[in-house]
Amino acid sequence: MVRGFRHAASARGRFVEAATIAAATTAGIVVGGTLVAFAVARQAVTPLTRRIADTEVVGLDRTAQTITLNRTPDTVLPGRYGLFVNGARDYLQLGSVHATTDATVTRKLLTHVSPAERIGRDATFSGWYFTRPDQLHIPFSEVSIPAPVGACPAWLFPPRGSSANDTWAIVVHGRGTTRSEVLRSAPVFRDAGITTLAVSYRNDGEAPRSGSGRYGLGATEWRDIEASIEYARERGARRIVLMGWSMGGAIVLQTVLNTSHPDVIAAVILDSPVVDWRLVLDFQARALRVPAPVTHIALRQLTLRSWSRVVRSGNAISLDDLDIVRRADELRHPILLLHSDDDGFVPSGASHGLAEARPDLVTFVSYTGARHTKLWNYDEDRWARTITGWLADQIRC
Repeated sequence: MVRGFRHAASARGRFVEAATIAAATTAGIVVGGTLVAFAVARQAVTPLTRRIADTEVVGLDRTAQTITLNRTPDTVLPGRYGLFVNGARDYLQLGSVHATTDATVTRKLLTHVSPAERIGRDATFSGWYFTRPDQLHIPFSEVSIPAPVGACPAWLFPPRGSSANDTWAIVVHGRGTTRSEVLRSAPVFRDAGITTLAVSYRNDGEAPRSGSGRYGLGATEWRDIEASIEYARERGARRIVLMGWSMGGAIVLQTVLNTSHPDVIAAVILDSPVVDWRLVLDFQARALRVPAPVTHIALRQLTLRSWSRVVRSGNAISLDDLDIVRRADELRHPILLLHSDDDGFVPSGASHGLAEARPDLVTFVSYTGARHTKLWNYDEDRWARTITGWLADQIRC
């Protein structure tokens, strides 16, 4: 009897010990997963302060003015691109592909590199091509938009042949970039007789910081675009085209859904846009091999006020409000939507979903092989013809 009791007690002890270890292990997994979720959520709303090197400079031929890079889905693309080098202090314009191997790609250098210039191995491949407005060789001026967060710098490009045109394009850059990203569009709008306003917005490194210093993923930035609309109206704009690239697309979509000036918006153009943040964040998390339950926790942290303080994202972000497929019936303006099905950063599924939900408003133009926000670079003529042709149908002066 005593022996049996001791045996039972010993068994219970082992069970309790095992349960304690299991509980501690589970708690460790939960805590670890939650910490990873914190990191995922914070990364989504934290502005980038430096460029992440994604390309290696393998060789440089200063006589032939060519540069050899490691081969990636981006570096092998046809067209004109740019390369940030030397810790992003310098920028090189790249031309056509001269040669490829299984591991490398050699491209023409369109920025002259002298024998004395040193080019480091770490680099960042870019679709910008232009980094300064003077590189476009068209008239422009520096202006300032009085936005809720303060004065936001912008570039203003007058249309060809008329300085009093009443149609303006307000062009919005994406996450982790600046208004230099949208310079590619200014000549297209200029030739179409449209004034172009390339704007900045809170926390992008050029405009003032908000109180939180974090991205709102479109939920807060749209107010700075609203200020740009008011700026344009005060200067004679009667019709406005809103164009957004990547997260700029999400900002533009929030603008059209919340603006006090819906009557002045004539058309919307979206290049590689974020239409549903859940799909984007899930795609990025899977690319980083973050477990699905951790991604779910991260998304919850962004949407709950108590968690948003911990993540330091400012106010809670409603991902439902940022899901434009879900809100498709609220849209009222014609949309030209351009997206590559192998985007690699913002999956095109939500863009297809929006086009299917509103075929009466959305003209969807799909690409294959153009990657993220590199549609202009990949096929400049097609990109320009598509936009100008569509605008001609939407805006009849």
